[in-house]
Amino acid sequence: MALAPGKASELKQIIHQQLTKMDVHSRVREVLAETIREELAPEHQQLSEEHLMKALIRRGIIDDVMKELSFVTDMNSGEIISPPKPSTHFIDTQPAVLKKTNIDPTRRYLYLQVLGGKAFLEHLQEPEPLPGQTCSTFTLCLHFRNQRFRSKPVPCACEPDFNDGFLLEVYKDTLGEGSKMVDATTMLSICDPVHIVLIKTDTAGETTLVASYFLEWRSVLSAENRITNTAVELLGVGSESKMSVGVLNIRLEMYPKLNKILSQEIVSTQLALERQKTAEKERLFLVYAKQWWREYLQIRTSHNTRLVKIFAQDENGINRPVCSYVRPLRAGRILDTPRQAARFVSVLGYERAPVIGGGNSKQEQWCTLLAFLCRNKGDCEDHANLLCSLLLGFGLEAFVCVGTKAKGVPHTWVMTYGIDGVVTFWESLTGHRYIHNPIKPDDPPIIEQPKPAYPYRTIGCLFNHQRFLANCQPSDAVEVCAFDLHDESKWKPMSGEAIKSVCSPGATTALPPFPPLCASVIDAAAASNELELQLRILVAEHRKDLGLATVWDDQLSYLLSPALAAYELERTTGVSSGNEEFQDAIRRAVPDGHTFKGFPIHFVYKNARRAFAACLRSPFCEEILCCRGDQVRLAVRVRVFTYPESACAVWIMFACKYRCVL
Repeated sequence: MALAPGKASELKQIIHQQLTKMDVHSRVREVLAETIREELAPEHQQLSEEHLMKALIRRGIIDDVMKELSFVTDMNSGEIISPPKPSTHFIDTQPAVLKKTNIDPTRRYLYLQVLGGKAFLEHLQEPEPLPGQTCSTFTLCLHFRNQRFRSKPVPCACEPDFNDGFLLEVYKDTLGEGSKMVDATTMLSICDPVHIVLIKTDTAGETTLVASYFLEWRSVLSAENRITNTAVELLGVGSESKMSVGVLNIRLEMYPKLNKILSQEIVSTQLALERQKTAEKERLFLVYAKQWWREYLQIRTSHNTRLVKIFAQDENGINRPVCSYVRPLRAGRILDTPRQAARFVSVLGYERAPVIGGGNSKQEQWCTLLAFLCRNKGDCEDHANLLCSLLLGFGLEAFVCVGTKAKGVPHTWVMTYGIDGVVTFWESLTGHRYIHNPIKPDDPPIIEQPKPAYPYRTIGCLFNHQRFLANCQPSDAVEVCAFDLHDESKWKPMSGEAIKSVCSPGATTALPPFPPLCASVIDAAAASNELELQLRILVAEHRKDLGLATVWDDQLSYLLSPALAAYELERTTGVSSGNEEFQDAIRRAVPDGHTFKGFPIHFVYKNARRAFAACLRSPFCEEILCCRGDQVRLAVRVRVFTYPESACAVWIMFACKYRCVL
């Protein structure tokens, strides 16, 4: 590659300066003298260039020079650089391309760098991964003032090699202030922390919430050199919320540099005042909640057994009012309808909070929204809180209901209260909707009573971001409850002002801000093709073990697509369509005297082996996969439907056609 004369001389100058800085010339002279003295016989006083290079390489001087010299590719040059190919594992086989980021000089930015981790003792014995080997990884997820970031995954280790930088825009969101560059005094009044969530992903793709931390960044406003380096200790979650899991080295820097820095005393005084104000608001709310609870118990002594939940613990073991877990959440253009929102929430994974020990004990852990979304799975409370927030964002009057299902199992679900008084229950784990028609016990026996289709048995309370109502009707059975929420003889309300004092946005610094939803990064067509190919290989191997040949019918496979699309549409809207066309196409594809069998199944993950193992547990599916007969033709179709946060609904349909000879 030829360089312009100016560039070549500039490059020579840089190399010369670096060699002078390292004092390479004197080191070369030392090696030269030593080589002549030790390695050459007295009669051979001629030293070749080859001898000298070998001596320099042997003593590591060449390596030292190459390590010190680094070159950055100029992305503004006229060369067209092709984007690097995606890596199949965490080790990037492409050379790192350093891109220059354009910073708007009229805006203020906080540059947060994560420069490695240490003391992750759980991974002390973790072996060094081999190139190309799949291993467990750590990923950091950040949220700050409606901005979300995700780090590159790094191998789990005692000292994980985090090396990422995040450019966070700092702005004032009050009317008329959003376009102005904020100064140090204005930034001091911005109390939103940087929420950092650490996720572990194992070799099977399963995610685990490791830590959730709120970083107070305003110490950089008083740093003399405008840069702050800090070591952040991460604590565990749930039952391990008091245990250290590791330390992150974080560097904070402001861009552009502040013209005037604040004194450390001013910053610490502001933070102390905020903590004091928050503590006082929480204390007053606790005093009010105790008084309200005493009044509720005086109505009926049996009320102390009802599921009236005023506070709940988050992943860090902090008690927060339940109303703070819900807030109107607008999904922009990535969700179009409330029913689509319900479908999205239902395809997020369900997993009860882990508990140490046996029995039926349940660890309480209501996750913050960022932790739930980054982990992509959670308990029923997490699903209900997210669905309620989305329905509120769509303009519905929605509440989270706390009660029980069959056998007295505690459960949460969502209720919407229509303007015409119609009460609809939404099951956040499945997306199903149920209209509530109460049973009237006082009606004469001749009148037929409605039979409830919903699985809920009792209801203790319901809440959203502004209201909290406890059930004070004689019976807490859902089927006989009247949902006249304005009748205080049936539903005892909490003070709206008391709830607002601790649960409204910005009311306290302890309240985590809600992050926005992110669009999916999954290519639905590519994911469908890859999963289908993997399933074909697994089916062929399974039939080979049984001594059966496998012949695929590509046309029959394609004809299964409309059925899968119809199944997903029905799950989303509750409306079934397209079945007539599908049946007509199948009848045409199956000759007379042949039998057709099909089996659809639904998953919320893209692991082919796990899905195939689940399919084999169904006798109907096994009958298709192990089909025997004359002219057996097999078909499989996979359709991946993507949703926000890279959640997905996976539909698989296995089918066969054959001529029965029995």
